[in-house]
Amino acid sequence: MNKAEIQLAQIVSAPMEENSYVAWLEGRNECLVVDPGMEPENIINYLEERGLTLAAILNTHGHYDHIAGNAALKARWPDCRLVIGTADATKLIDAGGNLSVMLGIEGTSPPADVTVDGGQRFSAAGMELEVLAIPGHSAGHVVYLYRHHDPLIALVGDVVFAGSIGRTDFPDGNHRQLIDGIRAKLFTLPDSTVLLPGHGPSTTVGEEKRDNPFVGGGG
Repeated sequence: MNKAEIQLAQIVSAPMEENSYVAWLEGRNECLVVDPGMEPENIINYLEERGLTLAAILNTHGHYDHIAGNAALKARWPDCRLVIGTADATKLIDAGGNLSVMLGIEGTSPPADVTVDGGQRFSAAGMELEVLAIPGHSAGHVVYLYRHHDPLIALVGDVVFAGSIGRTDFPDGNHRQLIDGIRAKLFTLPDSTVLLPGHGPSTTVGEEKRDNPFVGGGG
């Protein structure tokens, strides 16, 4: 696996203040985009300005604010692979399941090219990411963990935020599952692991173990 330094950019999409991430290796022009939101033109402009080619779209889960940009990015780079957790794959093509109907949009996405489950690995653009299945916010929510960096980097979607956790009141949400998954699969990573969430600022495993009122400090 390429040991070149990973480059990361965060692009925030209105109106949900959703974080999309662009990742690529120094010296390469292929990249990954994680959770393209509701303003995909900003992502497309960012990639084109830097001469980057999209190799894969990684969706942490299938809620609309995290998949709204899939269609535009696939239209611009039709050979890129669209990746999502197996249990959330139907949300891509189901406006009820992806909750866009709640926004009055009824939006959908192209179907998945690749579905992943916990314990698998996905490779593209010279990067290998480990898939952690952490349901609770949605049934098929996955986290993408990049181990080839010090500190480790986890793209956590809506599993955990700085000082909070994802909502569990959606139809396939489960509060206990989410808490247990965070503790078992994220809090067992090194404290220095950087958590890049779907909303709000980045944080670390150590900070959330210590300060998060929902899952930290033994709460």
